[in-house]
This record gives sequence, C-alpha cells and structure tokens, in this order.
Amino acid sequence: MSEALKRQAAAMALGEVRGGMRLGLGTGSTARHFVDLLGGRVAGGLEVVCVPTSEATARQAEGLGIPLSDLDRLDRLDLTVDGADEIDPALNLIKGGGGALLREKIVAAASDAMIVIADQSKLVEELGRFPLPVEVNRFGLGATRRAVAAVAAAHGAQGELRLRAAEAGEPFVTDGGHLILDAFFGRISRPEALSRDLLDIPGVVQHGLFLKMCSKAYVATPDGVRTLNRGN
Repeated sequence: MSEALKRQAAAMALGEVRGGMRLGLGTGSTARHFVDLLGGRVAGGLEVVCVPTSEATARQAEGLGIPLSDLDRLDRLDLTVDGADEIDPALNLIKGGGGALLREKIVAAASDAMIVIADQSKLVEELGRFPLPVEVNRFGLGATRRAVAAVAAAHGAQGELRLRAAEAGEPFVTDGGHLILDAFFGRISRPEALSRDLLDIPGVVQHGLFLKMCSKAYVATPDGVRTLNRGN
C-alpha cells in the first residue's frame, strides 16, 4: 500500500480536528503522517494541545512546533488518532507492533473518542494473525513468560511465545522500561477472556488487545479511503 494512500487516511482523520481540541498522538508509520499533517495545520494557526504516545512521536511533534502536554495536566482528551496492526469487523484492535502499546492504551482510554488510520492489509475477520504484544516487567521474566505461555496455550495459540529483540539483537525495551513478549495465536476466538487472563498475571503490565476503544477507522485502499464505524 502506497504511503500516499496512508496519507489520505491521515488527512481524513485530520478533518475531525477542531481548534481548541486536546489530542492524543499515536505512534507508527501511518500515525506519523497524521502528526506531519497536523504540524502543517498548527503552523497555519490551528490551536491544539497534544499528548504523544511515545518518545518518538514526541520528538516528531516537537520538531513541527506542535504544543505538547501530558495526562497529569490534562484530565481528558477530546480525540486520539493512532494506527493499528489489526482491525476486526467490530473495530477491535491489536496494537503494539511499534512497542508503544502501554502509553497508547493509557492515552486512548483517557480520550472521548479514538480514530484509527490504517491500510487495508490491517483488516481481518478475526484477531490473531498478527502476534499479540504482551508488555511485561523485567523482574521475574521467566515466571511471567511461563504464565503467559500457559494462558496462550489455554486459548489455543497456534505458535510460539517470543521475547521481542531490538535491531542489535538485545531485548527490545519500551519507553516505560519494560520488555515485550509476542504471542503468536493465529486466531483469538475469545478476546475479552484472553484480556482478563493476561492481566491476571502479576508480571504483565499490559497487552495489545484494544477492545471496544476505537469508534471509527479510516482505511486506505487502492480505490480510496473507506470509513468504518463501530456498530455499523
């Protein structure tokens, strides 16, 4: 899918932004287009204040002159715009391929609405083709890994559980200082139950299932941008 089409999806989401809004800024290749376009609007006089979901997004936004804040100073956001690794027909998501899932979920949960921008390759009939990221504490990694593996097996995972590595081969470390286990399910038939079971593990910080959080998705296709609404 061309970057031009992704940018079209980002432009559609930008059309939802109004002056005075408090925005959550997502992380990833498609979200970067939105931040870039928003920077152009801010340079033209649009007044917004934004909360980034990663250090990378914060650096991009700062470079574009976008005013930033945090959830200590802002009690609520009007809108978050972010990408996704998978989108099912009910607009449930798997996120976290970029490693920012914890902050992404905190920001989305603090928003009145969440819009996802993506290309059509992210659309699936059932979640699970993309490995589910599980963010875990460094302490007790072995015990946590065994517990996550047991939950994955109980939910019919078809593949392995893998500690995410950075480019140089060492473990990938999130902005919060945690590690990520990628669970290869193939299909997730009971996402709500899986979410509860994973969060019951003491060493699990958060996971990449974003359930009933996204209200709208702009999806780039070769024929243009599709608009998907939850419940339609």
